[in-house]
Amino acid sequence: MPSPATFSWQPPPDSGIHVAMVAANGLQFEVAMAGDPAAKRVAILLHGFPELNVSWRHQMPLLAEIGWRVWAPNLRGYGATSRPDGVEAYRVNHLAEDVCALIDAAVAEVGGTPDQAGEVMLVAHDWGALIAWNIAIRKLRPLCRLVIMNVPHPRCFMRELECNRAQRRKSWYIRFFQIPRLPEWALRRRGAAAIRRAFTDSAANKANFPPDILQIYADAARRPGALTAMVNYYRALRRFPDLTDIGDGKVDVPTLMVWGEADVAIDIACTHGTDAYVDDLSLHILPGISHWVQQDAPERVNAILRDWLAPPTA
Repeated sequence: MPSPATFSWQPPPDSGIHVAMVAANGLQFEVAMAGDPAAKRVAILLHGFPELNVSWRHQMPLLAEIGWRVWAPNLRGYGATSRPDGVEAYRVNHLAEDVCALIDAAVAEVGGTPDQAGEVMLVAHDWGALIAWNIAIRKLRPLCRLVIMNVPHPRCFMRELECNRAQRRKSWYIRFFQIPRLPEWALRRRGAAAIRRAFTDSAANKANFPPDILQIYADAARRPGALTAMVNYYRALRRFPDLTDIGDGKVDVPTLMVWGEADVAIDIACTHGTDAYVDDLSLHILPGISHWVQQDAPERVNAILRDWLAPPTA
């Protein structure tokens, strides 16, 4: 098990955030935690590619402040979390099983059981959002809220891939990632410069991605086997039907979507028609903000979260 010195992110001492290892689904997960450890309301924050739990550094204190116990894991393959071998290990259904096991572990900490997990909220971006959609659609665990950032409902995404040339062009990297070894080489060279550029080239507020944060991402990507694991998410996506084998695609959980409109990877058209699958949907579009929405516009994202999570007034 990694020592604290090998954690991917060392939160500032005054942040109220600490990092620990959690056993779940036969793996070890590096999890950033905040909030009252006795709180029954749990928010699980799921990062995307090529991020880490540090991508939630602005949201964790807010959620802790308003009464949530917050867990932000590094997903399998990322940071100090376990890195299984092989493409099949990274199919969406396995990733969803990881998150369900983390939910179970968080609920068990306060004496609950999986069927009592109705005070669990998933807050998710990019790949984390794809996993969160999968859990909510398949009703793998009871959820009270779902927050999705810059990844569409799977049915909407598949529709746009079929009929939207702009989205097919934006998805070029998924095809590139199917090539053996070359993507890993391209992402690793020059000290993982491509990982840094993934953020800075498209961010609206580049100052929100300071060198120390970019270094955390680059260092994590350069760990042995990390880039292969990260790219295997995309390889498994093309080889297994987990994205499409989702029944009617219906979500019965109140859902907030926050979307940076200047997303270079996912067209805004992918948000259209989401309400056909999600009855209780709130959509907030942030013009000029990039795919990295919760880091690019943290104040605006936090204000949206605070308002949406506020108890209804009498």
